[in-house]
Amino acid sequence: MSVSQHTANKNGVLPVRQADIDHPNALTAIRIFMWRTWQHTKHNGFGLVMDAVLSPVLLLLIFSYLFGGAMAGSTGAYIQFLLPGILILTVVPMTVYSGTTICSDITKGVYNRFRTLPFWQPASVIGSILTDGLRFTVGVIVALGTGLALGFRPEGNAIQMVCAIAFILFFAFSVSWIFALIGVVAKRPETVSGSSMIAIYPLLFASNILVDSSTMPKWTGILIDLNPISMAAATVRGLMNGTATMAVSMFGIGVCVVIIAIFAPLTLYLYQTKNER
Repeated sequence: MSVSQHTANKNGVLPVRQADIDHPNALTAIRIFMWRTWQHTKHNGFGLVMDAVLSPVLLLLIFSYLFGGAMAGSTGAYIQFLLPGILILTVVPMTVYSGTTICSDITKGVYNRFRTLPFWQPASVIGSILTDGLRFTVGVIVALGTGLALGFRPEGNAIQMVCAIAFILFFAFSVSWIFALIGVVAKRPETVSGSSMIAIYPLLFASNILVDSSTMPKWTGILIDLNPISMAAATVRGLMNGTATMAVSMFGIGVCVVIIAIFAPLTLYLYQTKNER
C-alpha cells in the first residue's frame, strides 16, 4: 500500500487498492457502500439509540407489565411467550430505513451521480441494506438482554438460540427489500416512512407476537397464522423454546426466500432503469 493510502486511512477514508478504483468489482463496490452507509448511521447516533436501544426496552417493559397478568397470569410467565415476538417487533420497523436511505439519495441527486460512475450499480442498494444489519443486530441484542433481565429463560440450546437470532436478521434483511422498493418509487423520504408505517403496524399487531392465535376464534386464528410476521415469530419462538421442527424452520426460511425472490430483482430493476422510464 502506498504512503498516500496510509495517510488516507489515518484520516478515516476507506482503504482501497488502486486496481479497485480503476476497475471496481461487485464485492469492492458493495464494501464501499456499506462503509458509506455506516458513516451516515454513525453520525446519527441519537436515531440509532432511539430505535435499537430505547424502543425494544420500552416495548418489553410496557407489554410485560401491562399485559402480563391478563395474558398469562404473571409477568414471568408472559415474558416466555412475549420475548421471541418482541424481537421481530423490534427489527421490522427498522427495515423502513432501507427505503428512506435510497429515496433520499434519489431526491438529493446523489443517484444521478452514481449513474455516471463505473461500478456495479446494484451495490449502492445492496450495501445500504447489508449495513442496516448492524442496526438490527444491536436491537436484537438489547431486546434479548432486557428479556433475560426480566426473567426470560430459553429452553432451547445455544445452537438453537444462535439459529433464532440468525433467522431474525435474515427475516429483517428480506423485509428490507420491500421498503427498498418503496424507496425507489416514492417521491420523498417522508412518503416512504409514512406509507410504510401504515402497512407495518397492522401486520405487526394482527399477528401472534402478543397473543397466541389458538386463543382466538378459528377463522381469526387462521388469518393471523397466515400473516408472514406470525410465521416469523412462530419460527423464532419454536427455536428459542427448543420445539421447532425442521419443517417449521424451513417454512420460516422459505417465507424469507420468497420475499427476497420477489422484491430484490424488482427493486434492482426499477432502480437501474429509473431515469429511463
